[in-house]
Amino acid sequence: MRERPERGHELHQTYKAEITMTNLKLGFAGIGRMGMPMVKRLAAAGYTVSVYDTNDAVVSALTREGAGRAKTPAELMGLSDVILLSLPTPEIVHAVALGSNGLVSGKGAKIVIDLSTTGPRTERQVAEGLRAAGITTVDCPVSGGVGGAEKGTLAMMVACDVSTMETVRPILETLGKPIHVGAEPGMGQMMKVINNLMSVTALSIASEALVLATKAGLDPDILIEVINSGSGSSNATMTKIPKFVLTRGFDFGFSIGLSAKDIRLCLEESDALGVPMIVGGAVRQLLTVAKSDLGADADLTEIIKPIEGWAGVTVAGAKARG
Repeated sequence: MRERPERGHELHQTYKAEITMTNLKLGFAGIGRMGMPMVKRLAAAGYTVSVYDTNDAVVSALTREGAGRAKTPAELMGLSDVILLSLPTPEIVHAVALGSNGLVSGKGAKIVIDLSTTGPRTERQVAEGLRAAGITTVDCPVSGGVGGAEKGTLAMMVACDVSTMETVRPILETLGKPIHVGAEPGMGQMMKVINNLMSVTALSIASEALVLATKAGLDPDILIEVINSGSGSSNATMTKIPKFVLTRGFDFGFSIGLSAKDIRLCLEESDALGVPMIVGGAVRQLLTVAKSDLGADADLTEIIKPIEGWAGVTVAGAKARG
């Protein structure tokens, strides 16, 4: 277990020396709601960025602003020193990295930073496949949503060897706050799915509480004001509920389907490790119901709607009530 970090240290001391002498070229695969603002931030910071996505419209929008275009992940390799991935599912990450015309089929970049949420097992598989092609994986899922991507305030959970961390740190600091959580791929993923389970759990119980309060005749605006002044406050009550639920806007920007995927990944790991998660299981059930009722593309903050339906009430703040 001691050999690999030593080899990685030597590789990245050399690689770091090479890339600091030139204009660092970045490749970015996955131009979705998170990827688009991240690419724009990297370009604004002075990096040369080339992009790949199956959606030609978003790629064209960025090429008009000066980005390079790659037709395949393999082609993106040849245009880049470092590649970043921001992809929606583990299956897509696996295909882009290791599939036909995937990153392993190309030559060029030596580091791949995976910003996606794949779960630990897929991340380890992808890292092993890339390692066989001489490519180092930086496991770096992010938290903070579209707003964090736009502002450059994402929480970034980084797992890689220390030398690689120092090589990619300036890139990551353009996007948010990188925190080194471990050396092995999969450790960042484990941190991320735990974070997401806790976040969705807070939103779920806050949604249930709001419906209960409304049914009991309490004003939801006043309820949130009281909760946020006391021990029941959370990111859900401080941000998601006031901005996206009480307004009835439901435009937080993260889908129920993706959230259900993240919770599934977390509970699969808990099962594999023999750790019971009773509350986590209940949250997964609520997400399953919401996904079935509203569709996978519904906004995560709409998780309150099935609960409202069961109770026969609608939770709305004063502004939404007119």
